[in-house]
Amino acid sequence: MNEKTAHEYKEVIAGCKKLFAKKTHDYGTAWRVLRLPSITDQIFIKAQRIRSIQEKGTQKVEDDIKDEFVGIINYCLIAMIQMNLTGSDKTEMDFKELEPLYDKSVKETFDLLQNKNHDYDEAWRDMRVSSMTDIILMKLLRVKQIEDNQGKTLASEGVKANYQDMINYAVFCMIKLSIVDGR
Repeated sequence: MNEKTAHEYKEVIAGCKKLFAKKTHDYGTAWRVLRLPSITDQIFIKAQRIRSIQEKGTQKVEDDIKDEFVGIINYCLIAMIQMNLTGSDKTEMDFKELEPLYDKSVKETFDLLQNKNHDYDEAWRDMRVSSMTDIILMKLLRVKQIEDNQGKTLASEGVKANYQDMINYAVFCMIKLSIVDGR
């Protein structure tokens, strides 16, 4: 993998993790009550807002779309953490308990990125942020269909792989938007 990509990826994830830690401090782990379809819908809301702003060219709520991509990344990671905690009824967890689960999900997702980025030769760098937003929305619709089918698939990857792809596309969008912003 391109060292520049690895560095940029890790920078984006570090920012997401920092916000996740702060929100865990502020809100606790209230998200533990959410079922996976509810988390999927939270991600959908964020992706739909990004697309709406992209299509309209204006926004009325001043929250930056980068914040929505961070939300997509963190909610996908929350979904993966929830999948790892299926046997646990524990609703309150501190960040020290969550951090290894967060890091494990990030590592698995980064490993997938490295393999895909090798095969696709950094094709994402030539893609538009709007196209990647559409792909995130498509992956969300796939996840919703898999969830509606009680997780059963005939020929498709499961929800985890789709969450991972959404994380990676959202990171790519953050990288591309940062380059445009000059950061």
